[in-house]
Amino acid sequence: MRNKTLNNGSITGQFIDVMWEFAHANISRKILDQAKMCIVDYVACAYAGSFVGGTSKRLAEIAQTGGGNVPVIGAGFKASLQNAALINGIHSHIAELDDGHRVAMMHPGATIISTLFPVAQAVGGIDGLRFLKSVILGYETSIRLASVIQPSHKLMGFHGTGTCGTIGAAMALAYMLELKMEDWNTVVSAAATSASGLLEVIDDGSTLKPYNVGQASAAAINAVMVGKAGYVGPDDILGGKRGFFATHCNSLQSRNYLIEGFDDKYAIELIYRKPYAACRHCHSAIEGALVLRNKVDVHAIKEIEVLTYGLAVKGHDHCEVRGSSSAKMSTPYSMAAALVLGNTDMQAFSNVNIENPDIKEVAKKIKVIESKELSCLVPQKRAAIVRILTDKDQYETRVDYPKGEPENPITKAELEEKYHSLMNEARVDKGKSDDILVCIYDMENQFEKLIQLL
Repeated sequence: MRNKTLNNGSITGQFIDVMWEFAHANISRKILDQAKMCIVDYVACAYAGSFVGGTSKRLAEIAQTGGGNVPVIGAGFKASLQNAALINGIHSHIAELDDGHRVAMMHPGATIISTLFPVAQAVGGIDGLRFLKSVILGYETSIRLASVIQPSHKLMGFHGTGTCGTIGAAMALAYMLELKMEDWNTVVSAAATSASGLLEVIDDGSTLKPYNVGQASAAAINAVMVGKAGYVGPDDILGGKRGFFATHCNSLQSRNYLIEGFDDKYAIELIYRKPYAACRHCHSAIEGALVLRNKVDVHAIKEIEVLTYGLAVKGHDHCEVRGSSSAKMSTPYSMAAALVLGNTDMQAFSNVNIENPDIKEVAKKIKVIESKELSCLVPQKRAAIVRILTDKDQYETRVDYPKGEPENPITKAELEEKYHSLMNEARVDKGKSDDILVCIYDMENQFEKLIQLL
């Protein structure tokens, strides 16, 4: 399997040693099936994102001016390899429905799969089983790495999807392309020095948050290119005095995540999948609103109080929204949409609903407040207590694990319902949509057909 070690005592060397062993170990059918479900979820999000608004259309026009022959998923045009990865990443995150991990505080699938698909399409001959194992490795590396530095990383203003996602995607790609072990250190080093993504881009009506995902995917491809070319990285890009940990967090959560992982679980088993098209920090409150919706008349609501953990307050407590991206970050808007419309799907964040006077009126009555008790439960729980006051009554509910968490998972049938809904949103022919799904579930035998369909 391997004939040398990179473990020179450095943190990076130890991490690469462990991940090399992980990548070359046997993977159970259960975990392979989990990876397939991640790809189903990803494809649906990418197709839906490719169909959203004029911005994606303008981006497509600009990207095509650079030439290239790599298909962009669901977009109906081709671009250069890096541009295809960039746009795939952007599209897969626009709908705010892509998967994530609550300890790592990042979205692994959007970066990793956005990187792997265009390269597989460009080089050809990739084995479907190796692709699946690359996805699993990408989830493992990015989630382990992010779990070490969160929540300090987020509190410093970094977007873990853009930073740790770059490194995880690069390692996944290095494995898929069968780079030698000695090249992995350079790949990780190049990815780490490229890793970026600032949370300031979620503020002030900004629509740039998905860019962090796209640039991570493109940067991962560049990192693998320089690794394959024979460049040499430093001994310890992660643990060095001016390395990734020193510059990207104030304190480490636990280095055990990096080497030991998550006890007897694969990281890909511990992700959440999103039923609501809003930031995950809003989901417990959204679910609380949906639980109480049938008990109250929205026009009789005087006040709504949301008690939640601290990380779900700053950046998520604004009542007035400035466009769809701002609405998806807003707990008051998301809850108001849930109460008025009965759902928070993609259409709930359309311009029409953003201007809905009933939603605006309810959103103004919602206050999001930190509960020290709930903050202490993070990351084991990301809970919310929702209290709705009317003239006559008070209603209250608590949500510890919103739908989609590993403790409250989305079933395969529910995931397929989400898939078909998003593919329909993107106006994909049902026959093609069904064919893609069949090919994903049989990737070991139909991978070439799958990448042609995408």
